[in-house]
Amino acid sequence: MADDHGDKPMKADTNTLKPPQMGLKLVHLDLKGAPPKISYLTQILPLLSNLGANGILLEYEDMFPYEGNLQVLRSPNAYSPASIRELLNLARMLNFEIIPLVQTIGHMEFVLKHKIFSHLREVKYFPNSLNPHKKESMEIVKFMIDQIVALHKDLKWLHIGSDEVYYLGEGEESKKLFATSQTNADSLFLSHVKAVASYVLATYPDVKPIFWDDMLRNISEEKLQESMLSRFAQPMIWDYNSNIDTHNMMLLIQKYQRTGFSHLWFASAFKGATGVAQALTPIRYHLANQLQWLKVVEAVPRNSIQLRGIALTGWQRYDHFSVLCELLPVGIPSLAVCLQTLKNGRFSEKEENFVKSCLGFKAFKINSVSSEDAGSFPGSDVFNRVTQIITLQKSVDKLLEENMYIKGWFSNYHRKKKFVHPIMLRHFEGAVRSAHVNWERVVFELSTALEKIYYPDTVEEWKEEHVNPTLTRLQHFVQDMDKALASGT
Repeated sequence: MADDHGDKPMKADTNTLKPPQMGLKLVHLDLKGAPPKISYLTQILPLLSNLGANGILLEYEDMFPYEGNLQVLRSPNAYSPASIRELLNLARMLNFEIIPLVQTIGHMEFVLKHKIFSHLREVKYFPNSLNPHKKESMEIVKFMIDQIVALHKDLKWLHIGSDEVYYLGEGEESKKLFATSQTNADSLFLSHVKAVASYVLATYPDVKPIFWDDMLRNISEEKLQESMLSRFAQPMIWDYNSNIDTHNMMLLIQKYQRTGFSHLWFASAFKGATGVAQALTPIRYHLANQLQWLKVVEAVPRNSIQLRGIALTGWQRYDHFSVLCELLPVGIPSLAVCLQTLKNGRFSEKEENFVKSCLGFKAFKINSVSSEDAGSFPGSDVFNRVTQIITLQKSVDKLLEENMYIKGWFSNYHRKKKFVHPIMLRHFEGAVRSAHVNWERVVFELSTALEKIYYPDTVEEWKEEHVNPTLTRLQHFVQDMDKALASGT
């Protein structure tokens, strides 16, 4: 777990000032939830460059403008080809490496939820994993890859996903195959990823495939060697914990090395990894994660392994169907801290002052970033209002649940039976009305800030999850209070 040293900057174990040699520092933009308008992304790219990023891992999911028989995959707010080119042109001007990410077997909910493709599910009722036995499954994957590559010129890498392939091997076709041969789910996975990577290499010789490593971790070295997957794709090892087991991580890296993988990628997290419905980003936790990765980077034997880079993931949903995690503007301070830490190999007073300057903070504390000083970075007004909402929510809950007079004389039972002592309302009426007015003001300001960056469905979803329950609760409470005051009983 992240240690608790107040608000003092956390430092890596090494005192060297030499920047760590870790290749690209990619910022992951997860667009399968709360996708920002392109206008916002173009605002933050220069900031990310200034903070130390030199690449973007771009996970479009349903925000890509798929054509032809894939057009059904598009979100109603999907980016246009022209807007994507605008983003890519700016990225090139900043010398960013752009790596698109397209899922090709697991996390295929955005494809398999559609009736037209539901027959391609591994398990009939679960839209998460693709059935690798069907010829049409590979055709769909190829079509997605072709359309994405066509819009991204001069690609060097393509991330083909392949993480968390739940229920692989549990479909009817897989069970029949397993019953009549020596193959199993591991072989099925390796065969599919190898086929996808082979297609990329054969069709786009200058593009190297990358894939998430988690499905490899429990596969035997012998089976990995036999698959020869190392000739076709490069694994990205991910761990978002604040206390990585460095010893076990090095054993995993050595395993991959022995099975032929000479090029590796790492992945940390700057947000979206501490709770499925997390609203505020715990900066210290993610800082600790980066410091742990610095230890791993230091321990990697460079004579036999080449580290291509590290992706700072910023998950927006745990999967296509889950609720939203922290919004991107809310995670910007954490991202700034994480980037500076990976760039300089530590997070000291120097890095803290640089982050404070870049984000426009007068004061900056990684344990308790205040809504009273939200800085001046793009999206800071969203950061500010979200922080206010979460803080106010706690104060409203405390008022309505802990106030002695509300608990004793205006309980749910009292309100239901309209059995109220009017004089007792005077003890909390002012506080409740003030909370109600303040809540509605902040909600209006939040909506205004969100609408600048997000599409209406995102604004609606975030408010439905984090705003409306408390707002409705306050409104009903005030209505009951008004009725009790009007009746005089």
